[in-house]
Amino acid sequence: MMTVKCTMTMMTGEIKNGSKKSGTEKNLFTPDLIGTLALEAMLAEVSVTPKPGLVDRNNSGAHRDMSFFTFIKSAAALRGSFEKFAEAGKNFDSTEIKNLFPVIRKVGIEAEKKMFSATEGINTHKGEIFSLGLLSAAAGYLAENKKFFTPEDVAGTAAKICAGLCEKDFAGVHEKDKKFLTKGERVYIEHGITGIRGEAEAGYPVVIKNSLPALKKYLSQNFNLNDALAFTLIHIMAEAQDTNIISRKDFTTAERVRQRAADLILNGITLEKIYKFDRDLIYEYISPGGAGDLLAVTYFIYAMEQKKISAAN
Repeated sequence: MMTVKCTMTMMTGEIKNGSKKSGTEKNLFTPDLIGTLALEAMLAEVSVTPKPGLVDRNNSGAHRDMSFFTFIKSAAALRGSFEKFAEAGKNFDSTEIKNLFPVIRKVGIEAEKKMFSATEGINTHKGEIFSLGLLSAAAGYLAENKKFFTPEDVAGTAAKICAGLCEKDFAGVHEKDKKFLTKGERVYIEHGITGIRGEAEAGYPVVIKNSLPALKKYLSQNFNLNDALAFTLIHIMAEAQDTNIISRKDFTTAERVRQRAADLILNGITLEKIYKFDRDLIYEYISPGGAGDLLAVTYFIYAMEQKKISAAN
């Protein structure tokens, strides 16, 4: 799982003598704006149609307990949480940035409670709460402490915040009774795959090296946003090791889905082929939920870049 040189420069306030800004300059990326963009990313992700095996505007994918409107309710309930993630980053002043993680983990726990309350116990956004929350905190921190920052800076700061997470969360997992293993722990034990934790610790390489450049490429070729994001999802599915597929099915199935996505890219992606892919994954009850979460991350980082470009013009 997976830095393409991006041209985004996000102007915030100046740092004087290594300390926080004097307050004389206004940040573009306030916690409110960061929270808004995170909400936008969640709504964009669920709205993209078609998405193989995932909830979209046409169907509920390989899910029998949720629909498009379940995601709308969940996203609406979570709006304030992402502003809190960003505020935590903005207000953090320790020299050890990894000390920010316990702070935002508490925000994440509260966000999950809001999600489950809104959805009556259905897990719609747990993965996005983790990633968008972590990246919102990183953006809030950067906006308060750095004059310019790029997509790599946001992802790299997120990596520093959660440094050591895999080692901590998987410590002693081999000694646990198999009956009490979480899905993520089981995938780690059986395949050594760290999932979204490992992706975050590595600075979201699937997004920075793969899906963000793909999204920009398709938009530059005049595809509309929906279609560009649908095509971008296929790039994510071809690259990421999706623990959601592995835990719901098995590793062999996950690799078969990855290969089919890679073949789509090689032979030319079309909406018709994605619709066929969708029907096939629904029939097999396969949901690439991890890829959907990374699509939301891709949109979030892209939207921050576009916001800055728009403000500069």
